[in-house]
Amino acid sequence: MLSTTARRAVRAWTVLVLVFLYAPLLLVVINAFNASRSFAYPPTGFTLQWWVHAANSEGMWKSLANSAVVGLGATIIALVLGTMAAFAVQRYAFFGRNVVVLPITLPGIVTGIALNATFTSALGVTLGMATVIVGHATFCIVIVFNNTQARLRRLGTSLDDASADLGASPWQTFQYVTFPMMRGALVAGAILAFALSFDEIVVTTFTAGPTVQTLPIWIFGNLFRPNQAPVINVVAAALTLVAIIPVWLAQRFGGDPATTRV
Repeated sequence: MLSTTARRAVRAWTVLVLVFLYAPLLLVVINAFNASRSFAYPPTGFTLQWWVHAANSEGMWKSLANSAVVGLGATIIALVLGTMAAFAVQRYAFFGRNVVVLPITLPGIVTGIALNATFTSALGVTLGMATVIVGHATFCIVIVFNNTQARLRRLGTSLDDASADLGASPWQTFQYVTFPMMRGALVAGAILAFALSFDEIVVTTFTAGPTVQTLPIWIFGNLFRPNQAPVINVVAAALTLVAIIPVWLAQRFGGDPATTRV
């Protein structure tokens, strides 16, 4: 039990941490409605004109669509390969089983340079949407792998063994026993992988080429243009609000299989 002074100190420290984390996000939301182009603070007035400009921005919508396509493609690849890797690592012993997590530990610029050299020099592939999807999948696989392996480690193999003893085939065991118990981890991994892909900029810079522009690339390219700066704040504010959804879904569906309703 903490003393009254200790509890007050912990509460004060918690408040300071929350302010440190969320004050910049709140400032972005406020500037999205600021009538001043220079983001004078306190705001000089309230306006919705920047939201109208953002809604009419063809470049923003095209970049948003590209990010959605890339995120979905990378997530699908990550779900398949990450789940397979998790089963292999958890159920079998083989050389190199611990290198699956290497892509997420490497600096993004190293991964980007390696992928760019592989696509352009070794394979002679033209950079485009497909190369961005493959590039994002390399680190999204690790997100799905970590979620799936953690769930498989908690489940163990006793239920699979019992299913086999009752005459079920390996596919029936996976379909009726294993998959329902790990479904929440797959959903949480897919949501987190999509979110990670959606806002990735370093690997995208090296794998997109001149024809593909994702939303983070579009934001960075327009960030220092005075006429586009208010629109950037609107997009950032909208993404901040939308980001609450995948976080909630990941927590909602990524819990213990005994207590999580899917």
